[in-house]
Amino acid sequence: MAAGSFDDPDPHASGSTRGHWLRLCRMGIDTYQEPVVYMRRSCHVCRSEGFEAQSRVQIELGERRIVATLNVVHGELVGHGEAGLSESAWRLLGAREGEAARFSHPAPIESMAAVRAKIYGHHLEAGQIRRIVEEIVAGSYSQVEIAGFVAACGGDHLDERETEALTRAMLEVGERLDWGRPLVADKHCVGGLPGNRTTPIVVAIAAAAGLVMPKTSSRAITSPAGTADVMEVIAPVALDVAAMRRVVEREGACIVWGEAVGLSPADDALIRVERVLDLDSEGQLVASVLSKKIAAGATHVVIDVPVGSTAKVRSEQAADRLLDRLTRIGLGFGLAVHAVLTDGSQPVGRGIGPALEASDVLAVLQRAPRAPADLRERALALAARLLELCGAAARGAGLGAAARCLDDGSAWRKFRAICEAQGGFREPPRAAFVHDVVAERDGRIESFDNRRLARAAKLAGAPIASAAGIELHVRRGERVRSGDRLFTLHAEAEGELAYALDYVRRVPQLIALEPE
Repeated sequence: MAAGSFDDPDPHASGSTRGHWLRLCRMGIDTYQEPVVYMRRSCHVCRSEGFEAQSRVQIELGERRIVATLNVVHGELVGHGEAGLSESAWRLLGAREGEAARFSHPAPIESMAAVRAKIYGHHLEAGQIRRIVEEIVAGSYSQVEIAGFVAACGGDHLDERETEALTRAMLEVGERLDWGRPLVADKHCVGGLPGNRTTPIVVAIAAAAGLVMPKTSSRAITSPAGTADVMEVIAPVALDVAAMRRVVEREGACIVWGEAVGLSPADDALIRVERVLDLDSEGQLVASVLSKKIAAGATHVVIDVPVGSTAKVRSEQAADRLLDRLTRIGLGFGLAVHAVLTDGSQPVGRGIGPALEASDVLAVLQRAPRAPADLRERALALAARLLELCGAAARGAGLGAAARCLDDGSAWRKFRAICEAQGGFREPPRAAFVHDVVAERDGRIESFDNRRLARAAKLAGAPIASAAGIELHVRRGERVRSGDRLFTLHAEAEGELAYALDYVRRVPQLIALEPE
């Protein structure tokens, strides 16, 4: 029986494959990127196959096949003889309303035995890691099972051999771009520091200096904004590979959302779970960074590693260990990696959140008087390292070359051209609701709690609400008087503003003051 030639199912037709078929209906429910199927409790397929809530169900539609998580429906939300699909499942199947699909139990996940072994502290062999990654990409793993793998590898539980094997496996199950050039530049930040949106500035400088830089970036994992979130308020970022190539061929660079390009699908699946768990592990971080850089065709990459007590990397010792692993594993794949330790003690720039960070980026590129000096300086320092690493500037001359690109307007013109090539430039939006948070006494700004500031920005709605976040008005070491503004909360909804403000009031040490 072919999909699409479905007659009304007969719930009493036991002993026939007819009983495994249901019509598909689109539920319009956003389950993020986890495929979910909805069946009635009285559904004959549920009864005959023994499916229960949270069961994993294989769905076949023509040549397409996915594995989805079952939600059982009481009532009339799903009709008799129907199965509802979440938006994610609908897209993956390429379904049409009323088409018939076949439902069955999926094959057992053989690699889960290796995941369980890792949970108990055993070493994973390269073949085991490859199988885990293959089955994750195939959609065999549920979000809970992926979370088990992420947690098993958390902290420092992946050694260098396992990290290299994970990097290789993530590369081999995805697409790799070849730009036909001996030198392709890239830049990455390991994150953990609010603001610090240097990538768009570095890309603009590098491209203006003649480098090829096809930049793929991620959305926020544990932060209020990722580079893709920030760039998206200025220009489209959800480009496919063909569109990405057209932009790079025209302008020498791009800044696109990596998941839309699909270069490292295993990493995308892991990141979705890490975002929920608010968890990053060193081994997975290294594999994530390197697999995406290599898959994007990079040959030379500069990596920014902010170090601070409330940043992702807490100490110089931890940073040195991370840098060593990035450099050595990268070299094994033919990737020249130059990592830079930077100050992670306080946010960089004034904005925390997509639109606010985008405004900072534009101010630096446009050389506006309001441009944050710290963001400009850090972007120039990273661009200088990249120009020198790629031979676009002599050793020691990178900073001057980068500053000239910025100061003569060529970086801004290149950035604007990249935006137009990606689909058009637009100004960042502004939030409808704002609230100033002020100093309660005189003092000197002693420290910033980066994690709690990021949390407050997320409670205000970032990154989903692109105009939401925090606008900082002070820097470490500055004197303030009682009543001076420390920061301003931005929100797109009054309720989100109140929610974030309640958190700020309960956690008073977001910005610590030293008494004078």
